[in-house]
Amino acid sequence: MMAHITWILPDGRQIAADVADGVNLMNAAAMANVPGIIGECGGCLSCATCHVYVDEAWQEKTGEADGTEDAMLDATDAPRRDSSRLSCQIVAGPALDGLVLHVPG
Repeated sequence: MMAHITWILPDGRQIAADVADGVNLMNAAAMANVPGIIGECGGCLSCATCHVYVDEAWQEKTGEADGTEDAMLDATDAPRRDSSRLSCQIVAGPALDGLVLHVPG
């Protein structure tokens, strides 16, 4: 199965990709060449360079950051928001088909 994910860039451009179930959205962003999603640590939850803002309509479905992710979100370059998540901690699945993520500027 695939989930259709859309990243909205700071300039308003959109990049969309169909992402296989079980793939984290940091890796999906890298495969889709989404600028601004770096993932220096490779998804090990130790760099905060895959920071995204989850679209308001999707916040409940993506869940809340756990303790480690929550602490890492305090170290992001872009301002932290209530919708902030590390994309390495969001995993594609049927419930996220249509998910919209905003890339911080």
